Amino acid sequence: MKKAIVFSLSVLAVLFVITGCSLVKKSEVQKITAVSTDQIKTKTEQFINDNLMAQGSKATIEKVEEADGLYKLTVNIGNDQKVESYITKDGKTFFPEAIIIKEAEKKTAAANKPAEITEVTKKNAKPEVELFVMSYCPYGTQIEKGMLPVLETLGNKIDFKLKFCDYAMHEKKELDENLIQYCIQKEEPTKLSAYLTCFLEDGKSDECLKTAKVSATKLKACVKATDTKYKVTSNYEKKVGWQGNFPGFDVNKEDNAKYGVQGSPTLIINGENISSGRDASSLLKTICSAFTTQPAECSKQLSAEAPAPGFGFSNNGTNINASCGN
Repeated sequence: MKKAIVFSLSVLAVLFVITGCSLVKKSEVQKITAVSTDQIKTKTEQFINDNLMAQGSKATIEKVEEADGLYKLTVNIGNDQKVESYITKDGKTFFPEAIIIKEAEKKTAAANKPAEITEVTKKNAKPEVELFVMSYCPYGTQIEKGMLPVLETLGNKIDFKLKFCDYAMHEKKELDENLIQYCIQKEEPTKLSAYLTCFLEDGKSDECLKTAKVSATKLKACVKATDTKYKVTSNYEKKVGWQGNFPGFDVNKEDNAKYGVQGSPTLIINGENISSGRDASSLLKTICSAFTTQPAECSKQLSAEAPAPGFGFSNNGTNINASCGN
């Protein structure tokens, strides 16, 4: 306990006073007979130096003032490091530091938050992989670039579906692009990877539709039907179903609700919300952990360099858990 900086005590030490007494009730505080601030300064300073400071270190109390029925102390513990402590007005119960309740609650919540899953616990002979993105979200495009080599490696050994968040943060163009990608996957799924490989380079959709040889007739009919069914453009224009400042996109709305999707990207494997690095190597390892029996393809060495967020295929990104959305 005797350290140069003594006031970084545990929460329990703060909640129960040094003497072993329980917390002082408000009614008891009101009954306490106060002693002078000079006496408090002298007594508490001696207590700190005799019991809490390391040998050769010395604390001084620079200020004593009333606060919330107690005395608040400004304690210099050396090297001009100052902490605020509290003591009851009779000088009998000392609180080494104050707890800021909101900050303590945040720390407790963070400590109790379930660990992010990086290995799939629910195994499947043919894993189901669902990737939710916004088509213009830089972090969505980042993970898509890491996913493409994985899709090429595993092929039809997994059931992959590209899906979309139920709102868009990048204006009307994102709603339109979501519809295009949704319809390519629906009508000509074997051409989705070729389209994305082109689109993720610089976002030139019209050119990439030609590069991937997507049927203009099929695409146009699907986009029209999907737009009509889910009222994508109509809701945008009438501001129906907007989430704050962002227009809704209802095509995969039920799945968003099912998995609690909050932003782009969100990776779901065999029904589990999964956290993974966004490089191809990490994604392959994560997805392969979902197989009942891993195929030989899982041993392939893919790039461990994270793609950069946004468009372009440079590998100068990081695997930070950044996203577009809530």
